[in-house]
Amino acid sequence: MPELPREPDWSPTLDDAELEELDQFLRAHAGEEALLLDGVHGLLSAVNIGPERATPEEWLPEVLHDPFDDADEGRRVLELLARLSESIGYELETEQYEPILGEIELDDGGAALSAQGWCEGFSRGVDLRARLWEARLGADSRLTELLSPIMALAVQEGVFRTDAEIEPLTEAEYDECLAQLPAAIEAVARYWSQLPPTADELARRAAAPEPTSEPRRKRGGHWLH
Repeated sequence: MPELPREPDWSPTLDDAELEELDQFLRAHAGEEALLLDGVHGLLSAVNIGPERATPEEWLPEVLHDPFDDADEGRRVLELLARLSESIGYELETEQYEPILGEIELDDGGAALSAQGWCEGFSRGVDLRARLWEARLGADSRLTELLSPIMALAVQEGVFRTDAEIEPLTEAEYDECLAQLPAAIEAVARYWSQLPPTADELARRAAAPEPTSEPRRKRGGHWLH
């Protein structure tokens, strides 16, 4: 897997044209398990706020599945991905985080925001450090509470499965959870910064491989930021 380039004079955020460029590349290479732009943003959000930062070598295989057409395309796509990841860190530091969400068409011809792709990507980011997330979630209910808007959306979209019987979100509840995403992500980032994994948690993760993820679903739609 190629390494991400590093440039000292990068802008801390991607503009709309650059986001569209990355979106078009991802759509052109979208296979059965491919993440689109909203999913990649969810993945990188989990990587940026998690208990132990995953390396590009770990998360790039979740994003890139086909060879690049040429070296110039490879450099450009890797640059955009690196900057997208860095932009999340910048937004978290400046308390300006905003998720990139999908947009779905409604039966009446209108459109609505969808968290499905973002949640799918977020779940894959969590999977990269699943042992640490699961250990802490089982030991500290505060983390579960902080994640509650994300988990509610993920359950609603079928990304996270639970044996508990949960009433589907109403349209108003769904929109409220979407509105809570920025605060939830920033709160979870602070949580792991203030309460990083313990030596025991890290030792248990090192002693056992991360669980294998289940097959993914193909998605369509548009994204909005």
